[in-house]
Amino acid sequence: MKIVLAYSGGLDTSYCVKYLTEELGHEVHALTVDTGGFSPAELAEMEQRALQLGAASYRSIDVTRDYYEQCIRYLVYGNCLRYQTYPMSVSAERMFQALTTARYAVEIGADGVAHGSTGAGNDQVRFDLAFELSRRELEIITPIRDLKLSRQEEVDYLAKHGLQWPEKKGTYSINAGLWGTSVGGAETLTSDQPLPEDAWPVPVTETEARKLELHFTEGQFTGFDEETFDDPVAAIRALEALAAPFGVGRDVHVGDTIIGIKGRVGFAAAAAVLIIKAHHLLEKHTLGKWQLFWKEQLSNWYGMMLHEGQFLDPVMRDVEAFLESSQDTVNGTVHLTLHPHRYTLDGITSPNDLLGAGFGSYGEMNKGWTGEDVRGFTKILSVPGRIRNAVQNGQV
Repeated sequence: MKIVLAYSGGLDTSYCVKYLTEELGHEVHALTVDTGGFSPAELAEMEQRALQLGAASYRSIDVTRDYYEQCIRYLVYGNCLRYQTYPMSVSAERMFQALTTARYAVEIGADGVAHGSTGAGNDQVRFDLAFELSRRELEIITPIRDLKLSRQEEVDYLAKHGLQWPEKKGTYSINAGLWGTSVGGAETLTSDQPLPEDAWPVPVTETEARKLELHFTEGQFTGFDEETFDDPVAAIRALEALAAPFGVGRDVHVGDTIIGIKGRVGFAAAAAVLIIKAHHLLEKHTLGKWQLFWKEQLSNWYGMMLHEGQFLDPVMRDVEAFLESSQDTVNGTVHLTLHPHRYTLDGITSPNDLLGAGFGSYGEMNKGWTGEDVRGFTKILSVPGRIRNAVQNGQV
């Protein structure tokens, strides 16, 4: 059978190449869908390993720009953090990887598609769903899920076939992309243990505080300090390179999986967290109360739908249209300070800042109304409550 394998170069998909070719005799075409997490050297190494393991061909497709335009910018517009914590680094990119894999399988006339997801996480649903929605029926093959393999069993199998897997790579499952890197290991299977320092992809090397200015135009991150980028992808990468050595944007997220169990995963997403938090602060200065209220409701729901693999539902395009329409006045600069392992949001500068509109200073001075105006306003505002009290107390 001719199969396209969604190949990340990690332990699971490396096992899949060898198992599908060696044990099942399939013709495996390894495909890496790059969402911003691989260097040219890493892609070259992955190609060499895939072919060494028995793949009939290897190809990489870069979808980073589409990933930003069709997804990440809406996560910024919506200040989307799963359970107020996780920027959905993996859940966002998986749909793009799965959809690209399905399209490639159709393109080369494959009979099936395969992925290396386990049976205990979200990715199996995201990949399967995208494959089910492809333009033709494709058999879905999932060796890790079907065989219920442990990581050690995979390491041992590859060693038996001449590939010694690096110890650290066998210990931690690491997924890198433009919007952050997830880290899973023995500690994330517990409820009480943090990840050790050497598990994080970038060590903390910065020791002194650093001032930082992030710039936004109509809600999109356009650069920092004196640097302006025409390419938002380049802007995100540059910010990640600057901020990651401070150790900001690291956390361990606990959430509900699509299949109903709780899951725990570490993530390092310095750029994503700083951009979202800075954007949110800028919005609080430049949007109205009801815009902020409805954005919060819809953005939380949008993030949940994306997390659960529902990116293709038409309602997602409707929510995206709402989010984009809210960004016209989200312009300006957010001032931050980076410290080792933390950051502070210091303030904003914006031509659309509603705080300095001249109608008054909160808690200090009113200029757009009088005390009598407020007295009358408050009396009218109290009418529903006074009616309710009168009825409940039998005074009507």
